[in-house]
Amino acid sequence: MKILVIHGPNLNMLGSREPAIYGTTTLESLNDLLETEAKSRGVSLDTYQSNSEGELISKIQHAPQLYDGIIINPGAYTHYSIAIRDALSTISIPKVEVHLSNIHAREEFRHRSVTAGVCQGQISGFGTHSYLMALYYLVELCEAIERN
Repeated sequence: MKILVIHGPNLNMLGSREPAIYGTTTLESLNDLLETEAKSRGVSLDTYQSNSEGELISKIQHAPQLYDGIIINPGAYTHYSIAIRDALSTISIPKVEVHLSNIHAREEFRHRSVTAGVCQGQISGFGTHSYLMALYYLVELCEAIERN
């Protein structure tokens, strides 16, 4: 099984970007944590980060040829990118949206996700554990799909 983790805009700044909201874990450390956990479950994992909407869309569109599922943190695109939503809705592999912070407890404009509705679920507010929970769920879902 192979999982793709997509990190959207500004996530390359983790560790230094608003640590009171996003924590002090760097993107590299988060990716290392995910890769270690994936390996312990016999899962191959690739990570990708971009600040460009078009690059994220291209990565999503090509994912079904290479991956069994996607974990995606669209960053600020969560709240307004119909193009990313459309790319996610076009592909049939399972997808889980994640956020480090609780987007529903923040500014009003962050409460709405245009992308969550085309994913199997959304996990937010648990810091790096949001990603781990998404990984655990996605692995179980992909295994269930393989069995059927």
